Amino acid sequence: MRLSVLVLAVTLGVVGAPALAEERDVWVERGQRLFFEQGCFGCHTVGKVGTPIGPDLSQVGAKYPPSYLVGWLRDPTTQEPKAHMPKIELGEDEIRALAAYLSTLR
Repeated sequence: MRLSVLVLAVTLGVVGAPALAEERDVWVERGQRLFFEQGCFGCHTVGKVGTPIGPDLSQVGAKYPPSYLVGWLRDPTTQEPKAHMPKIELGEDEIRALAAYLSTLR
């Protein structure tokens, strides 16, 4: 019985991994679109794109975990009380997508 459960778990892990990667890619692509649609590049740079008013976000995914990025996007002052970034009006899915994109920037 234990062996069959282990085999099932391994099989689901192997078969499910590509589906999870594809789903993550969809979130990342949506987040990248939101970065431009919401005008984030008006204050931030990613690589050579954007305006250096705010911090360069090219390496933000290496500095902060996705959970921090989600909190920051919900309300920057909860993460940094003196944050200069305004709270932006985003839905929960938009926040998740934007955080997914930012977490890939390394």
